[in-house]
Amino acid sequence: MVPDQGSTTEESPSGKLDDAWANQQVNVVTIVAWGGVGKSTVAINLACALGLSGARVGLLDADIYGPSIPGMLGIQDSPKVVDQKLVPLEAFGVKLMSIGFLAGADKAMVWRGPMVARAIEQMLTDVSWGELDYLVIDLPPGTGDVQLSLSQLIPIAGAVMVTTPQEVAIVDVVKGIAMFEKVEIPILGIVENMSYYKCPSCGHTDEIFSHGGGKRLAQEVGTEFFGEIPIDTRIRFGGDAGVPIVLASPDSDNAQRFMDIASKTALKIAGSVLAKPKRSPRLAVIK
Repeated sequence: MVPDQGSTTEESPSGKLDDAWANQQVNVVTIVAWGGVGKSTVAINLACALGLSGARVGLLDADIYGPSIPGMLGIQDSPKVVDQKLVPLEAFGVKLMSIGFLAGADKAMVWRGPMVARAIEQMLTDVSWGELDYLVIDLPPGTGDVQLSLSQLIPIAGAVMVTTPQEVAIVDVVKGIAMFEKVEIPILGIVENMSYYKCPSCGHTDEIFSHGGGKRLAQEVGTEFFGEIPIDTRIRFGGDAGVPIVLASPDSDNAQRFMDIASKTALKIAGSVLAKPKRSPRLAVIK
């Protein structure tokens, strides 16, 4: 189901998936960020939070070179094949697919861009996703082949941009916003991760990576600020143990922050669909 690493054939995406995904009425949300800002953590908790609200949710790990979803959800199984299609694995009611399930999370994928694009297409068309309300896509860092291929393959409801507060991260997110503007994918909102650290013993707050950069950027580009996520050892532990904080500590402040981000994402998508009834975007990307 996945291109052979030894293959030299360079195939480009067919560009014929748009109608099929639009007909399924799936809201595709992409999670977008650059490396090291907690993009996958946001993607996993957002997907689970949408599921807890009663939605049917899928989570696609589109980071071919560095898949992290299998490890962060503690899954080592391989998907089964039924009727020549892969059956997605499931965790906490969310359907999952990742190249890490197919090739092994510890295997280096030495692929050129067209092969990566073909693998992404296969994980959309050769997987029995079933009926979904949302497909959350955890994108790789940058503005390369995967991002461009997805924008050509399927209608995307919008992108959730994830950043940390410091300027070096903000500059990269600005590049991502510019790319999505070029391919006419709306920015749903911006999440500031690792906003600050609050000592659980004394309550002292330390702005390790500065503070407020995400909110300032949202104001500058005219999009919604979805909120800030402080540094929390329980979030890190959840990623190591395979249980997201929205499930491990549902009453915690940070779990409620993720639930709030999920609500804002759903409302923003609903508003976009109502505003553009003739061409309803269906995909949301987390970067």
